[in-house]
Amino acid sequence: MSTPADHRAEVREFLTSRRARITPEQAGLPAYGGAKRRVAGLRREEVALLAGVSIDYYVRMERGNLTGASDAVLDGVASALQLDEAERAHLYDLARAAQKGPVRQRSRGGGITAGVQQLLDAMSDAPAWVRNARHDMLAVNTMARALYAPLLASDPTRCPNTARFVYLHPASKDFFVDWERSADDIAAMLRSEAGRNPYDKKLIDLIGELSTRSDEFRTRWAAHNVRFHRTGKKKLRHPAVGAMELDYEAMQFPAHPELTMLAYTAAAGTPAADSLKLLASWAATADASGEMRPLIR
Repeated sequence: MSTPADHRAEVREFLTSRRARITPEQAGLPAYGGAKRRVAGLRREEVALLAGVSIDYYVRMERGNLTGASDAVLDGVASALQLDEAERAHLYDLARAAQKGPVRQRSRGGGITAGVQQLLDAMSDAPAWVRNARHDMLAVNTMARALYAPLLASDPTRCPNTARFVYLHPASKDFFVDWERSADDIAAMLRSEAGRNPYDKKLIDLIGELSTRSDEFRTRWAAHNVRFHRTGKKKLRHPAVGAMELDYEAMQFPAHPELTMLAYTAAAGTPAADSLKLLASWAATADASGEMRPLIR
């Protein structure tokens, strides 16, 4: 399980990594002469000045202690470090975890209700599926089961997990056309979730497994990047359909905030729309023949 010391290290490494990427010029600070700076990016005292806090207070924060930090202080530090929306949210999550300290992780209602499955099944023309924050694939419609056939086939004995597939299965580099971006996104989203729920045993186990087995994951995890994954394009290479560039939207359920639904669509009359029609045809044939693997929860 994660410990207070682990949390302090997470805070320290996140703040120092963000500070290192901001130059005085980017922060609007004067550069004095040609003297060589001993640190990359901003100095601690410069961040404190920009954030409107004392040097001692900021040093305490960067050593991992966010206990008692007010919203005003967090906003000041976020602005000084030029954090984006995801990074700002991550800083607040780290601060909330510091106030609460270690807590017994309550079991989340990660089960899929009949209503959620009915919603997926009603989306018959678009691949749609539901995951939790650990990227376990918990529910799919027929189109999503067809689209993600390589993922379902990669580990048929347990609940499919997109993070494991990306980092631990060679087939993922064929399936995800922009594999590097997918790997970046997965690591950044897991880092965000670790900030929200640092004592989640299953999440800790997943991160430990990926860190032990994947150099690619360890490198990205050490970067402390965080990212939202809400909308965009997904480039995939399906073994039966070929290359597909689909639009995706990610949505949360107010009644089930621990779940995220992802739906893939294509504009009418585009090659991607034709690919979805071909996928639907393949899905019908593969489902009837038993070629598509069922989803294991």
